[in-house]
Amino acid sequence: MTYKRTAHIISHTHWDREWYLPYEKHHVLLVKLVDTLLHTLETDPEFKSFYLDGQTIILEDYLQVRPDNRERLERYIKEGRIVIGPWYILQDAFLTSSEANVRNLQIGHQDASRYGTIAKVGYFPDTFGNIGQAPQLMRQAGIDNAVFGRGVKPTGFNNTVADSEYESSFSELIWEGPDGSRVLGILFANWYSNGNEVPADEASAKEYWERKLADAEKYAATGQLLFMNGCDHQPIQRDLPAALEMARKLYPDTEFVHSNFEDYLASVNASMTRELSVVKGELRSQRTDGWSTLVNTASARVYLKQMNQLGQAMLERVAEPLAAFAYSLGHEYPHHLFTYAWKTLMQNHPHDSICGCSVDEVHREMVTRFDKSRHVAKAIIDESKQVVADAVDTSVFQQYGEAAVPFVVYNTTGWSRSGVVSIELDIERIYFRDGHLLETMNQMMYAVDVTGRELVDHNGGAVAHSMTDMGLHFGYELPDDKFRQPYMARRVRLTFEAKDVAALGLAAYGYVRKAAVAATAAEQASVSLASGQNALENEWLRVDINSDGSFQLTDKRNGQVYTDLGVYENTGDIGNEYMYKQPNGEQALTTKGLPARIRLVEDTPYRASFEIIHEWAIPASAEPNFEVEKQEAVYFPDRKSQRTETTVPLVIRTEIALTREGKGLEWKSSFNNQAKDHRVRVLFPTDLASAYHHADSIFEVVRRDNEPAPEWSNPSNAQHQQAFVDVSHGGAGLTVANLGLNEYEVLRDGRQSIAVTLLRAVAELGDWGVFPTPEAQCLGEQQFSLVILPHNGDGAASGAYAGAYQFQAPWTVSQTGIHSGKLAPAGALFQWEGSGLAFSSLKVSEQSGDYMARWYNMNAASAELKLAGAAYATVEGAYKSDVLEQAGEGLTVHADGKSQSYVQVPVGPCEIVTIAVKH
Repeated sequence: MTYKRTAHIISHTHWDREWYLPYEKHHVLLVKLVDTLLHTLETDPEFKSFYLDGQTIILEDYLQVRPDNRERLERYIKEGRIVIGPWYILQDAFLTSSEANVRNLQIGHQDASRYGTIAKVGYFPDTFGNIGQAPQLMRQAGIDNAVFGRGVKPTGFNNTVADSEYESSFSELIWEGPDGSRVLGILFANWYSNGNEVPADEASAKEYWERKLADAEKYAATGQLLFMNGCDHQPIQRDLPAALEMARKLYPDTEFVHSNFEDYLASVNASMTRELSVVKGELRSQRTDGWSTLVNTASARVYLKQMNQLGQAMLERVAEPLAAFAYSLGHEYPHHLFTYAWKTLMQNHPHDSICGCSVDEVHREMVTRFDKSRHVAKAIIDESKQVVADAVDTSVFQQYGEAAVPFVVYNTTGWSRSGVVSIELDIERIYFRDGHLLETMNQMMYAVDVTGRELVDHNGGAVAHSMTDMGLHFGYELPDDKFRQPYMARRVRLTFEAKDVAALGLAAYGYVRKAAVAATAAEQASVSLASGQNALENEWLRVDINSDGSFQLTDKRNGQVYTDLGVYENTGDIGNEYMYKQPNGEQALTTKGLPARIRLVEDTPYRASFEIIHEWAIPASAEPNFEVEKQEAVYFPDRKSQRTETTVPLVIRTEIALTREGKGLEWKSSFNNQAKDHRVRVLFPTDLASAYHHADSIFEVVRRDNEPAPEWSNPSNAQHQQAFVDVSHGGAGLTVANLGLNEYEVLRDGRQSIAVTLLRAVAELGDWGVFPTPEAQCLGEQQFSLVILPHNGDGAASGAYAGAYQFQAPWTVSQTGIHSGKLAPAGALFQWEGSGLAFSSLKVSEQSGDYMARWYNMNAASAELKLAGAAYATVEGAYKSDVLEQAGEGLTVHADGKSQSYVQVPVGPCEIVTIAVKH
């Protein structure tokens, strides 16, 4: 029989690991589901296959409770009846870093490969918007498709609405990334539950399939129709074979197949005769009314985003490059610990977890996971940095006598770096093993003279610094071959500005007796960075603070002046964890014109800062009727509540600082939040006449329009960011970089103001029911950090974007002794050049043992990468790789006449490029 259409029924369950129930309650349900699945596969050969939601963590979670069923699982996976991979978890792609998205693919493939075949499905069933670089990531991972649920509004083939950048004629489309990579896109136009609970009785089945077939055909480009048999936490449909038999009886002209993605995608490709729409870049539901885009999950429970930013940075921006550095010295690269730390961190990356849109119990457990992952990262860092420090030749400090205390500063970012660094040094230690009485030890440490010292670099130059006597300190060492070694020490804290530390490199310093420093290295006299009343100024920038705490920033390089920066805005929020909703007709409160207390709090040769205090009264909460609206599950755009007239104090402490070498203004803010149902933002007017802006996203600096599409009716047009947002025009631009503040909006206020969300306080989960979440009000102490980077209009070429990326990574320091070593006191592991390229990561491949370094092109124009060996490594045997760290084409190694080898690699527009270097 020849069929005119085929109904592909794919059994699955969309498994939100935690959401409206705490993790362990969902965990219990998962165990029951997989138990039932295994029993069904054993007893019913007609139940062909089951897709395990694209995330291998389900296997870990199940086997944690049911280790005795491993062999049964393995058997059905190898037979293709349980289909797994390609991800470790189903992440929110916009709220997790570029490298976290890659580690998710890498670890998902690694775990799935242990069982057999990896499902090569670009599976994004419920991602809250889809990143523009997904097609390139999929192609590099050997995946030629993307199956997704959100971001594109299909028109249907009978609809006469013209195609545009965010529309598709069918549920099948071509999705093109900014680099030109293309994949076949499959949109769940009728959602990923459109084949759920298929009836087996005749009457119900006829009504069901008459409606379902018509719904699918409305959007499909071929006769290959997709029906997803499952939904959120959906138990498997055990009578599906019988239900399909009934469907075949009722619709003999339709082939009903208990299918899988591999067969379905092959059938679509084989039967495609229509021209598909090409949808380009990000898929963020911009061609909608804007009320259901879920973008405000970027500001729900901001504390989670801040912890995630730190956790990612500690792993990808510090621990991995430092461990690679130690690896170059023969130290073992701890792949097992990295996998554990990344898995623990990624357990917080599912969309209902990192988005902050779950019940309170879920997010409490996330805090513990963040801590656990960070502690592992810190342990790797501590060991790696000491291996490297002990290999640095610090004998140059021998000339200052035995009292000299050397230490090493590490720059683990991809660009040369200057900035303020702090380190705590033990000037002298005495160990318990030496047999002294504790009282004697304490007296000996108190007697240590910590004055009369100078900080010098490895060339002997004096370095301006501040010293704080930390007094007596108890510490301990944990040797590999001995019992713990406790000690008492006399400790000081040094703060100074490190200058021009090489990318992926280090610089040694010494804290030495002042008398030993040459006269030419006398204490430096510097002009204060505090310039006049309530002003800061260095070579590049000037800041003037107004009486209301706002400030004016002058870029001395091009004369551009930015005014009214740093005004705070407060509005009500009667939305939920998913979406922001301002009360109807409400006027935003701001600190514009509110007198502030301003005082100079730091004035050192390397940095000066002012403290700004606002004492503000804001509404305490929404009015009492809001509780009724929440209990009645009123759809948030339809809510009528206002804010109460009762106020509570909001005392905001802002500190703005300028360093001598700084090209940006450092901004920190803190307050104790005692208000509910509100939002706090900080505003940075740019007054730059641009119709668009740029934002840091996943392996992309993406261009977005300031004005939303005509369909957009939501007054708010908030967006996602990773490291920064930038507005530029002509020869000027303003980049605002953040730490874990993932939501911004470029306001349609005539000034193109950048508004960064600091806090959104709400009290319910939202979505499909009534789930109170009082802890989402985020009561208590809050802290935020930004850097404001003016530039010449080209954020990539000017270095402003590099400064924003460097802001994400903390400096690393380690004390060491005076010794010889194979590493020079200043140098780098590798050197690279490439206009418009952003450095992303340096790690070691577990498969090959080779170094893996990754960059991406921030521009839509071709570039060239030059990667050179440095004092500590070569690039012999370099080759191109991909996001799965597979070997590609070899690269020709050149010499520059200075005994330095290098490779040159052309980089296409917006290309992600990974270069492997043999160890």
